[in-house]
Amino acid sequence: MLGIFSCPRPVIGMVHLLPLPGSPRWGGDLRAVRERALADARALAEGGVDGLLVENFGDAPFLKGPVGPETVAAMALLVQAVADAVPLPVGVNVLRNDARAALAIACLTGARFVRVNVHTGVMLTDQGLIEGAAAEALRYRRWLGAERVKLLADILVKHGAPLAPQTPEAAARDAAQRGLADALIVSGAATGLPPERETLLRVRETVAVPVLVGSGLTPDNVQELLTVADGAIVGTSLKREGRVEEAVDDRRVARLMERVRALRPLGAA
Repeated sequence: MLGIFSCPRPVIGMVHLLPLPGSPRWGGDLRAVRERALADARALAEGGVDGLLVENFGDAPFLKGPVGPETVAAMALLVQAVADAVPLPVGVNVLRNDARAALAIACLTGARFVRVNVHTGVMLTDQGLIEGAAAEALRYRRWLGAERVKLLADILVKHGAPLAPQTPEAAARDAAQRGLADALIVSGAATGLPPERETLLRVRETVAVPVLVGSGLTPDNVQELLTVADGAIVGTSLKREGRVEEAVDDRRVARLMERVRALRPLGAA
Protein backbone atom coordinates (compact mmCIF):
# COMPACT_ATOMS: atom_id res chain seq x y z
CA MET A 1 0.00 0.00 0.00
CA LEU A 2 1.27 3.43 -1.08
CA GLY A 3 4.69 1.91 -1.71
CA ILE A 4 5.24 1.92 2.06
CA PHE A 5 3.74 -1.33 3.33
CA SER A 6 4.31 -4.67 1.63
CA CYS A 7 1.56 -6.53 3.52
CA PRO A 8 -2.18 -6.24 2.91
CA ARG A 9 -4.22 -4.41 5.53
CA PRO A 10 -1.31 -2.75 7.38
CA VAL A 11 -1.88 -1.69 10.96
CA ILE A 12 -0.28 1.58 12.07
CA GLY A 13 0.18 1.94 15.82
CA MET A 14 -0.09 5.32 17.53
CA VAL A 15 2.81 6.80 19.49
CA HIS A 16 0.96 9.39 21.56
CA LEU A 17 3.53 11.87 22.82
CA LEU A 18 3.37 13.26 26.33
CA PRO A 19 2.91 17.06 26.56
CA LEU A 20 5.58 18.99 24.67
CA PRO A 21 7.25 22.34 25.41
CA GLY A 22 4.80 25.22 25.21
CA SER A 23 1.69 23.13 25.89
CA PRO A 24 -0.33 23.62 29.11
CA ARG A 25 0.74 20.32 30.72
CA TRP A 26 4.40 20.33 29.66
CA GLY A 27 6.38 18.61 32.40
CA GLY A 28 9.71 20.28 31.75
CA ASP A 29 11.73 17.18 30.79
CA LEU A 30 11.97 16.23 27.12
CA ARG A 31 14.00 13.14 28.04
CA ALA A 32 10.95 11.74 29.85
CA VAL A 33 8.82 12.35 26.76
CA ARG A 34 11.43 10.62 24.63
CA GLU A 35 11.66 7.60 26.93
CA ARG A 36 7.88 7.12 26.89
CA ALA A 37 7.75 7.49 23.10
CA LEU A 38 10.50 4.92 22.61
CA ALA A 39 8.91 2.49 25.08
CA ASP A 40 5.58 2.74 23.26
CA ALA A 41 7.22 2.41 19.84
CA ARG A 42 9.13 -0.70 20.90
CA ALA A 43 6.04 -2.28 22.47
CA LEU A 44 4.10 -1.68 19.24
CA ALA A 45 6.90 -3.16 17.14
CA GLU A 46 7.29 -6.18 19.41
CA GLY A 47 3.55 -6.76 19.23
CA GLY A 48 3.75 -6.90 15.43
CA VAL A 49 2.32 -3.66 13.99
CA ASP A 50 3.38 -2.64 10.49
CA GLY A 51 4.04 1.07 11.04
CA LEU A 52 3.98 3.88 13.59
CA LEU A 53 2.33 7.30 13.68
CA VAL A 54 3.84 9.87 16.05
CA GLU A 55 1.39 12.51 17.28
CA ASN A 56 1.47 15.36 19.82
CA PHE A 57 -1.58 13.94 21.60
CA GLY A 58 -0.57 15.33 24.99
CA ASP A 59 -0.66 18.95 23.80
CA ALA A 60 -4.41 19.43 24.35
CA PRO A 61 -6.09 21.83 24.07
CA PHE A 62 -4.78 21.97 20.55
CA LEU A 63 -4.07 24.98 18.40
CA LYS A 64 -6.31 25.00 15.34
CA GLY A 65 -3.68 26.63 13.15
CA PRO A 66 0.11 26.46 12.93
CA VAL A 67 1.93 25.18 16.00
CA GLY A 68 4.91 27.01 17.48
CA PRO A 69 8.54 26.37 16.52
CA GLU A 70 9.10 24.72 19.90
CA THR A 71 6.57 22.02 18.98
CA VAL A 72 8.13 21.45 15.57
CA ALA A 73 11.61 21.23 17.07
CA ALA A 74 10.55 18.80 19.79
CA MET A 75 8.60 16.60 17.41
CA ALA A 76 11.47 16.46 14.92
CA LEU A 77 13.80 15.20 17.66
CA LEU A 78 11.24 12.64 18.86
CA VAL A 79 10.24 11.36 15.42
CA GLN A 80 13.91 10.93 14.56
CA ALA A 81 14.49 9.01 17.81
CA VAL A 82 11.55 6.69 17.07
CA ALA A 83 12.64 6.16 13.46
CA ASP A 84 16.17 5.31 14.59
CA ALA A 85 14.98 2.90 17.30
CA VAL A 86 12.35 0.86 15.44
CA PRO A 87 12.70 -0.57 11.90
CA LEU A 88 9.18 0.31 10.79
CA PRO A 89 7.74 3.02 8.53
CA VAL A 90 6.99 6.11 10.62
CA GLY A 91 4.43 8.87 10.07
CA VAL A 92 3.72 12.26 11.63
CA ASN A 93 0.54 14.02 12.75
CA VAL A 94 0.79 17.57 14.14
CA LEU A 95 -2.46 18.34 15.93
CA ARG A 96 -4.77 19.83 15.34
CA ASN A 97 -4.13 20.49 11.68
CA ASP A 98 -0.63 21.68 10.85
CA ALA A 99 0.13 19.81 7.63
CA ARG A 100 3.12 22.02 6.78
CA ALA A 101 4.80 21.27 10.10
CA ALA A 102 4.14 17.55 9.67
CA LEU A 103 5.59 17.59 6.15
CA ALA A 104 8.67 19.50 7.30
CA ILE A 105 9.28 17.02 10.12
CA ALA A 106 8.78 14.08 7.76
CA CYS A 107 11.15 15.55 5.20
CA LEU A 108 13.83 16.09 7.85
CA THR A 109 13.51 12.72 9.60
CA GLY A 110 12.78 10.37 6.73
CA ALA A 111 9.22 9.69 7.89
CA ARG A 112 7.11 8.13 5.13
CA PHE A 113 3.67 9.68 5.61
CA VAL A 114 1.66 12.37 7.40
CA ARG A 115 -1.89 12.48 8.67
CA VAL A 116 -3.99 15.60 8.10
CA ASN A 117 -7.24 15.92 10.02
CA VAL A 118 -8.94 18.55 7.81
CA HIS A 119 -7.49 18.48 4.30
CA THR A 120 -10.47 19.83 2.37
CA GLY A 121 -13.67 21.57 3.41
CA VAL A 122 -14.47 23.22 6.74
CA MET A 123 -15.14 21.47 10.04
CA LEU A 124 -16.62 22.79 13.27
CA THR A 125 -14.42 21.43 16.07
CA ASP A 126 -13.63 22.06 19.72
CA GLN A 127 -10.86 24.36 18.44
CA GLY A 128 -13.37 26.36 16.40
CA LEU A 129 -13.69 26.41 12.62
CA ILE A 130 -10.86 24.60 10.83
CA GLU A 131 -10.47 25.11 7.10
CA GLY A 132 -8.75 22.59 4.89
CA ALA A 133 -5.56 23.77 3.23
CA ALA A 134 -4.92 21.13 0.59
CA ALA A 135 -3.50 23.61 -1.91
CA GLU A 136 -0.95 24.98 0.54
CA ALA A 137 0.04 21.53 1.85
CA LEU A 138 0.61 19.99 -1.58
CA ARG A 139 2.48 23.01 -2.88
CA TYR A 140 4.69 22.93 0.22
CA ARG A 141 5.35 19.22 -0.26
CA ARG A 142 6.32 19.91 -3.87
CA TRP A 143 8.56 22.81 -2.80
CA LEU A 144 10.30 20.53 -0.30
CA GLY A 145 10.82 17.91 -3.00
CA ALA A 146 9.12 15.45 -0.65
CA GLU A 147 6.55 13.77 -2.90
CA ARG A 148 7.68 10.44 -1.41
CA VAL A 149 5.92 11.54 1.82
CA LYS A 150 2.34 10.32 1.43
CA LEU A 151 -0.58 12.37 2.68
CA LEU A 152 -3.31 10.50 4.57
CA ALA A 153 -6.39 12.69 4.98
CA ASP A 154 -9.31 12.27 7.35
CA ILE A 155 -12.79 12.81 5.98
CA LEU A 156 -15.47 14.20 8.30
CA VAL A 157 -12.86 13.95 11.05
CA LYS A 158 -13.67 12.80 14.58
CA HIS A 159 -14.36 15.46 17.20
CA GLY A 160 -15.80 17.60 14.43
CA ALA A 161 -18.84 18.24 12.26
CA PRO A 162 -19.27 19.82 8.82
CA LEU A 163 -20.91 23.24 8.68
CA ALA A 164 -23.55 21.91 6.30
CA PRO A 165 -24.77 18.34 5.81
CA GLN A 166 -22.30 16.37 3.69
CA THR A 167 -22.28 12.72 2.75
CA PRO A 168 -19.18 10.59 3.26
CA GLU A 169 -19.08 10.05 -0.50
CA ALA A 170 -18.94 13.78 -1.23
CA ALA A 171 -16.28 14.38 1.40
CA ALA A 172 -14.23 11.47 0.04
CA ARG A 173 -14.45 12.70 -3.56
CA ASP A 174 -13.32 16.16 -2.53
CA ALA A 175 -10.35 14.90 -0.50
CA ALA A 176 -9.17 12.34 -3.07
CA GLN A 177 -10.05 13.91 -6.42
CA ARG A 178 -9.75 17.63 -5.69
CA GLY A 179 -7.47 17.55 -2.64
CA LEU A 180 -5.24 14.82 -4.16
CA ALA A 181 -4.88 12.93 -0.88
CA ASP A 182 -2.91 9.71 -1.26
CA ALA A 183 -5.22 7.81 1.12
CA LEU A 184 -8.33 8.54 3.17
CA ILE A 185 -9.09 7.90 6.83
CA VAL A 186 -12.56 7.14 8.21
CA SER A 187 -13.02 7.38 11.98
CA GLY A 188 -15.79 7.19 14.53
CA ALA A 189 -17.21 10.25 16.26
CA ALA A 190 -14.44 10.44 18.87
CA THR A 191 -11.12 8.94 19.91
CA GLY A 192 -11.48 5.20 20.48
CA LEU A 193 -14.84 4.90 18.69
CA PRO A 194 -15.03 2.86 15.46
CA PRO A 195 -16.61 4.01 12.20
CA GLU A 196 -19.69 2.33 10.83
CA ARG A 197 -18.93 -0.51 8.42
CA GLU A 198 -21.48 0.90 6.01
CA THR A 199 -19.62 4.23 5.96
CA LEU A 200 -16.36 2.47 5.14
CA LEU A 201 -18.06 0.62 2.30
CA ARG A 202 -19.58 3.77 0.87
CA VAL A 203 -16.25 5.60 0.91
CA ARG A 204 -14.32 2.68 -0.53
CA GLU A 205 -16.77 2.37 -3.41
CA THR A 206 -16.40 6.08 -4.17
CA VAL A 207 -12.63 6.56 -4.48
CA ALA A 208 -9.69 4.72 -6.00
CA VAL A 209 -7.22 5.53 -3.20
CA PRO A 210 -6.74 3.34 -0.08
CA VAL A 211 -9.19 3.80 2.78
CA LEU A 212 -8.11 3.25 6.37
CA VAL A 213 -9.95 2.86 9.66
CA GLY A 214 -8.87 5.82 11.78
CA SER A 215 -10.12 4.91 15.24
CA GLY A 216 -11.76 2.22 17.32
CA LEU A 217 -10.26 -0.96 15.86
CA THR A 218 -10.26 -3.81 18.41
CA PRO A 219 -9.81 -7.59 18.28
CA ASP A 220 -13.61 -7.88 18.39
CA ASN A 221 -14.30 -5.80 15.27
CA VAL A 222 -11.27 -6.65 13.11
CA GLN A 223 -13.33 -9.02 10.96
CA GLU A 224 -16.11 -6.47 10.55
CA LEU A 225 -13.93 -3.49 9.63
CA LEU A 226 -10.74 -4.78 8.03
CA THR A 227 -12.56 -6.92 5.50
CA VAL A 228 -13.72 -3.67 3.88
CA ALA A 229 -10.81 -1.31 4.70
CA ASP A 230 -7.27 -1.27 3.34
CA GLY A 231 -5.63 -0.82 6.74
CA ALA A 232 -6.03 0.88 10.10
CA ILE A 233 -4.53 3.37 12.52
CA VAL A 234 -4.88 2.12 16.10
CA GLY A 235 -4.23 3.72 19.47
CA THR A 236 -6.68 3.38 22.34
CA SER A 237 -7.30 -0.37 22.23
CA LEU A 238 -3.55 -1.05 22.40
CA LYS A 239 -3.06 0.83 25.67
CA ARG A 240 -3.12 -0.67 29.15
CA GLU A 241 -6.75 -1.31 30.17
CA GLY A 242 -7.81 0.29 26.88
CA ARG A 243 -7.22 3.78 28.31
CA VAL A 244 -5.80 6.24 25.79
CA GLU A 245 -3.65 8.06 28.35
CA GLU A 246 -1.83 4.88 29.40
CA ALA A 247 1.30 3.30 27.90
CA VAL A 248 1.13 0.71 25.12
CA ASP A 249 0.55 -2.88 26.25
CA ASP A 250 2.45 -5.24 23.96
CA ARG A 251 0.10 -8.10 24.89
CA ARG A 252 -2.86 -6.12 23.59
CA VAL A 253 -0.91 -5.37 20.43
CA ALA A 254 -0.10 -9.04 19.89
CA ARG A 255 -3.74 -10.02 20.43
CA LEU A 256 -4.96 -7.53 17.83
CA MET A 257 -2.28 -8.46 15.31
CA GLU A 258 -3.10 -12.15 15.64
CA ARG A 259 -6.62 -11.36 14.42
CA VAL A 260 -5.31 -9.13 11.65
CA ARG A 261 -2.86 -11.73 10.35
CA ALA A 262 -5.69 -14.25 10.14
CA LEU A 263 -7.31 -12.02 7.50
CA ARG A 264 -4.24 -11.54 5.36
CA PRO A 265 -4.34 -14.88 3.51
CA LEU A 266 -7.53 -13.50 1.96
CA GLY A 267 -5.35 -11.05 0.01
CA ALA A 268 -5.59 -7.30 -0.27
CA ALA A 269 -8.75 -5.70 1.03
